[in-house]
Amino acid sequence: MKSAPSARPSGRGRRRAAAKPAADKPGFNPAESPLAWLARRQGKDGRTMVDAAQLQAGERLRADFTRANLTPRVTSRWSEVSGAGTPEAFTDMVLAAKLRVSRALTAVGPELSGVLLDVCCFLKGLETVERERRWPARTAKVVLCLALDRLASHYGISASATGRDRARMRAWQAPASAEAES
Repeated sequence: MKSAPSARPSGRGRRRAAAKPAADKPGFNPAESPLAWLARRQGKDGRTMVDAAQLQAGERLRADFTRANLTPRVTSRWSEVSGAGTPEAFTDMVLAAKLRVSRALTAVGPELSGVLLDVCCFLKGLETVERERRWPARTAKVVLCLALDRLASHYGISASATGRDRARMRAWQAPASAEAES
């Protein structure tokens, strides 16, 4: 059964300007995010190591990863499990978040998705990622920036807002020459 078409535009094909993540949101702690640390830190050229679009894309992936309950547990879970462990036991929000994470990682590709998971979702530092993967020093930052660019492109986030070539028509007026002739 198909649903009726929505009156709202879908937003596909539009690029949104990157917004700064709100530090006052519950569950957002910028001190624990290696990505936020990179966004605050400036390189030799004076630019931040991670721009606003990359930061927003990485934090969006992290939020979906957390909503999908994919974060590893430190202790045992003593709460009662609802249902029999079947797919019906998952809420729609969890399933939708898992689907968004899966689509984002597929869009980024298998070469870059691992570093995104390590830094954005598992909150590993760049040195830890380099050591675990046996990469040369300062390589993880370059690979992470490439992965974040691809992720931001998947989400439709850019460093600056872009719009239509022309603004929509606001009023209908006859050309000035047509008024003079009559």
